[in-house]
Amino acid sequence: MTQLVRVQNFCVSSDGFGAGEGQSRERPFGHADPADFMSWAGATASWPNRTDPGGSRGLDDYFTRDFTNNIGAEIMGRNKFGPQRGPWVDHEWKGWWGDTPPFHTPVFVLTHHLRPSFTLADTTFHFIDADPAEALQRAREAADGRDVRIGGGVATLREFLDADLVDTMHVAVVPVELDRGERLWDSPAELTDRFHLEVVPSPRGVTHHLFWRR
Repeated sequence: MTQLVRVQNFCVSSDGFGAGEGQSRERPFGHADPADFMSWAGATASWPNRTDPGGSRGLDDYFTRDFTNNIGAEIMGRNKFGPQRGPWVDHEWKGWWGDTPPFHTPVFVLTHHLRPSFTLADTTFHFIDADPAEALQRAREAADGRDVRIGGGVATLREFLDADLVDTMHVAVVPVELDRGERLWDSPAELTDRFHLEVVPSPRGVTHHLFWRR
């Protein structure tokens, strides 16, 4: 079975930003409101943090369920793990993901400042200083035949796209403008030289962009 390198449920604003400015512990998306990015998934029946019955079915629910399907490892940049920059000064803080992170696989965090691995529930975070190809090799070995997800943020995703290492990608474009922050693209058409693209609107106003390698 082919091991795919996938991007799943990566959200950007209608003007192409994956996060705003001013990231902090309290504001992982900077000046952007995380509810604007994730409300489409949070409204579905399959949202993992749902505490009440109900939720929507249909297209948005499908993508919410598909987030973990056949994923054996994730690669993320340090900015997705937390807002600290430079050498680690607080090893007690374990990132934005709480005691039970949503990954349920090994996670490889790209950073120039190494720190020991640690495990929260069924997710182990490894901190590695590696280029995209080297990181992908590590993740593929840990994934045990399953797919590898490139989790973001924007800079990490762009690095893997620039290295031509992404096989399929799902980007949810949400109907909000940020004006500034970390931009994924000016237009999704920038990627159609390497990827087929299908655009599917959802009833909640999100537009799902599906890319697969030509």
